[in-house]
Formats: sequence, C-alpha cells, structure tokens
Amino acid sequence: MSLTPDQAKVIADYTLTDYEHERAPTKRVIGAVPAGQERYAPSAKCMTSLDLAWHLASSELFFLNGVCGGQFSAGESKRPDHIRNAQDVLAWYDENLPPAVARARQLSAEQLAQVIDFFGMMQLPGVVYLTLMVKHSAHHRGQLSSYLRPMGAKVPGIYGPSGDTQ
Repeated sequence: MSLTPDQAKVIADYTLTDYEHERAPTKRVIGAVPAGQERYAPSAKCMTSLDLAWHLASSELFFLNGVCGGQFSAGESKRPDHIRNAQDVLAWYDENLPPAVARARQLSAEQLAQVIDFFGMMQLPGVVYLTLMVKHSAHHRGQLSSYLRPMGAKVPGIYGPSGDTQ
C-alpha cells in the first residue's frame, strides 16, 4: 500500500481525533475492573484481567512510539511491577498517552507516509499503523468488557448504554 504524504496526513488527523474519542470508553472499561479481580481469566488460554488491561493501554503507546520513531521495538510491553491494579493502569495511561498523541500529531506528512517494517510481517505507511492501533484497542476493549460481569462488575457504556447502565 502506498499513500501520498497529503493522503497520509489527512488519514492521521482523522485517526488521531477518532482515537482521542475512543480513549474515554477505553478508560471506562479498564476502570470497571474490580479490585481483587486482577488475576481473573475466563480460561487458562486467556490473559488475566490485569494483563489484558495493561496490554490494551501499553499497546497504544507501542503503536504511537513505533510510528513516531519510524520503527517498532520489541519488549516495550512488559508490565512494570508498580502496575498492580486497574487504577494503576489508568494512571499510567493518563500520564503516557496524551504526550505520545501530541508527538504523533506533530509528524510531517512525509513521516506519516514513510513505510515502516513490522517485525518482518508487514511493511506499511506509518499512518496505517495508527488505524491498526484503533482497531486493536477496540478489539481488546471488547474482550476486557466481556470479563466484567463474570468478575461481578458492571459493564460501562461504550458507544451507548449497556445493559448495566440502563
């Protein structure tokens, strides 16, 4: 896939604005993980609720840093020891994501159109990874929201009211 720099800039502006709107429901879902349920997983093949909340938050920074730096680096996603619950994830998210989005908004059209390798699996313009970030986050936010009721929590509204918010 190739994009002109002007096309990449338009897509990035739209995608980053869309992403900023998506952060609020993501924060509601992460924030709904009840204390004491950090090790909950619906099956042995699933991530725990804390690991999934961390993956959701940290992967957004991973994508933003990869696009801003023009390369992706493995190993950025290990959960730090001080992240012990959903509130810690939210504090980290609020501290780290806004500056990363601001950096992404400052990228030139040429930088956004630059092809970036993703661990040999795909080579795409940087802006395409921003759209992938939004999709990836929506996927894992839905996954985490499906954990909530079995943990005894209420599911917050995402794009409208949920069965628990009506």
